[in-house]
Amino acid sequence: MDAFTAGLLHRIRAAQTDLTRARETGDDFLADVEQAELDDLHRLAAEHGVEVASPGY
Repeated sequence: MDAFTAGLLHRIRAAQTDLTRARETGDDFLADVEQAELDDLHRLAAEHGVEVASPGY
């Protein structure tokens, strides 16, 4: 796995974790921000052929 793919997957995992935390604490603004970040990262992954596994939760 190259550095780009590893970095992208790491950022996706971090955004998923942050989104879950924001939802659990009721921070709607932060949840919106994290969802937008996650959407952008998934788009970037798709554009570069990076397969992203389901979060599993």
